[in-house]
Amino acid sequence: MRNSRTEPAPLRGALFAQLGGAAAVLLLVAGLGQLTAVDFGQIPFILALLQGGIAALISLWLRAPNWWQPIHLGFMPLVVAVQQIGIAPGWFLAAFVLLLLVFWRTDKSRVPLYLTNRATAAALLKLLPATPCHVIDLGCGDGGLLRRLAAARPDCCFAGIEHAPLTCLVAKLRALGQPNLTIRYGDFWEEPLGAYDLVYIFLSPAPMPRLWVKASAEMAPAALLVSNSFEVPGIEPDESLVVADRRNTRLFLYHPARRG
Repeated sequence: MRNSRTEPAPLRGALFAQLGGAAAVLLLVAGLGQLTAVDFGQIPFILALLQGGIAALISLWLRAPNWWQPIHLGFMPLVVAVQQIGIAPGWFLAAFVLLLLVFWRTDKSRVPLYLTNRATAAALLKLLPATPCHVIDLGCGDGGLLRRLAAARPDCCFAGIEHAPLTCLVAKLRALGQPNLTIRYGDFWEEPLGAYDLVYIFLSPAPMPRLWVKASAEMAPAALLVSNSFEVPGIEPDESLVVADRRNTRLFLYHPARRG
């Protein structure tokens, strides 16, 4: 049975996990300090690993996405390691800005940056109608997938929407010289889907229920929704395909408008 507790906002849950891990380590050090003469100040990296492990366990208890656990586990040890190396603070700001431009508000969208490989692109190419069609990639990342499809099918029109500024810029640059490919910066929730014959998504479990409602209301009856790796919860796909790549990628195929 599903746990009934309310799932916290991503950043709030991450902060809670980190603070919980720190509090547990502080209490442990305070308690052991009264029983032993060990100078815990000499083993900061071990304490940081302990804090990270506890934070990861708290994050798991909060049912945060799986990719949060390694972040919690490595955050404090990385801080300690960097402190010992003595890196100038400006580099931290530069790294933060770069990550923000690449991933943008992943904490809000709850969609990490996933890139579609060549094998999956080849499988998608086989799903396109033999006649000219319109295709959109919601959250197109660096545009690599659309670039391959547009080059292989010059008779079709391809579009991509990406909300991360730097990632979108890369996609726009990759689209140069490809007249049947358009990349737009923005929020794909605001994009009407009625004009597209195929809608491709490689998101995460979090937005799938909302996307299903949008697709069911807007897509044409014959239009195909293709989801990489993530099923729509509670909705049986019309078909699923296994891609012959290293991760055995699964593509889930739906005709949302036919479901009523």
